[in-house]
Amino acid sequence: MDLQSIKNRFGIIGNSPALNHALNTAVQVAATDLTVLIVGESGVGKEVFSQIIHALSSRKHNPFIAVNCGAIPEGTIDSELFGHEKGAFTGAVDSRKGYFETVSGGTIFMDEIGEMPLGTQARLLRVLETGEFIRVGSSKVQKTDVRVIAATNRELLEFTQKGRFREDLYYRLSTVPIRVPSLRDRKEDILLLFRKFVVDFAERYKTTPVQLDDEAKNLLINHGWQGNVRELKNIAEQISVLSTNNQVNGTEMRKFLPAGTGNRLPVLSGQHPAGEFANEREILYKLFFDMKKDVTELKKMFLEILQNPSLAGTAANFTRDSLLNDFHSNGDNQQMANNNTVSQPVNNNQQSFLPTGSQPVLLHDNDIHQHEEVEESLNIMDKEKELIVKALKKHKGKRRDASLDLGISERTLYRKLKEYDIDE
Repeated sequence: MDLQSIKNRFGIIGNSPALNHALNTAVQVAATDLTVLIVGESGVGKEVFSQIIHALSSRKHNPFIAVNCGAIPEGTIDSELFGHEKGAFTGAVDSRKGYFETVSGGTIFMDEIGEMPLGTQARLLRVLETGEFIRVGSSKVQKTDVRVIAATNRELLEFTQKGRFREDLYYRLSTVPIRVPSLRDRKEDILLLFRKFVVDFAERYKTTPVQLDDEAKNLLINHGWQGNVRELKNIAEQISVLSTNNQVNGTEMRKFLPAGTGNRLPVLSGQHPAGEFANEREILYKLFFDMKKDVTELKKMFLEILQNPSLAGTAANFTRDSLLNDFHSNGDNQQMANNNTVSQPVNNNQQSFLPTGSQPVLLHDNDIHQHEEVEESLNIMDKEKELIVKALKKHKGKRRDASLDLGISERTLYRKLKEYDIDE
């Protein structure tokens, strides 16, 4: 089967080289039983690639099931995947088969694999390596013959470095990686997709398909498309329903496109590559690390001055010389002359940082250690717990709203509540 036939069969539109390469890889690997890891942003159509692989494989007449690992609560995901015995936990009134048992002989598509808990990752690794699993609450080893196709919109290799994903499972899953390109990386396909969507919606709503002028087309092509094909389809439907004119110009197109087309996160220093921080929480972590480093340096300097008061005069001279150089370079000589604080000579034998007539106060070692004990905690876990508590208070205990505000999944928030023993 040629590539165009596959595109027609599964409704794939586009001719960009990146898209064709991903499709060719999917077709080549379909005839094998190799595990496949599909990587791509949300909304690019990763599930369609899993359906292509299954439909072109020898398992095509056997079951296919798609499981969203991020949508299953942590407390029940083991039961959903591997089944459980009667009485294994509260509410287990009967035995139940899991997906790996019911889909034996077929294919299981595990979306958002990066959200899977570490304990479940260990169970999945055993299935991939030996084909064996154990139901929750049982000691009997069972066999299964399931092909696993995983997908993620995260960089799993970074997760392995942070301890959030098992490294051995990552390399076991990514036997054949397929990267689905984002819509902004296949701009030549945007107008083709848009045209297909507006024709479909015109047929559904009994209207005439809208037409775009050159300005509207340029706006469409140069939009950021953070939501990829899913976002483009939503925009096409809005225009098909709400547009008052079949000929859409640039002014009207701007009404439907979101104002911000780029990354909404704060702009960081240029030395960090794009995408280094997965969410706002990681940015806060970096700020905490930087703050801790600055506080440590200041504390070290302060302790050195207390132990050796003569250093204070040297520091004051250095500060005074720096200020004088700044004034000279800016041409502010007159202002410097009128500033008594800057022009006043500094006595190297006195504490220039203390008021006139004050004597330096020396602290004993015990006092210094006591100061270190009561300083503000910069522990990441403490700060994370504090942010979670604030988010819950802000949203009056609503976990869904709090998780959205924190930039984490509701399941992850539930796990953190148990981990930090936070009383809602």
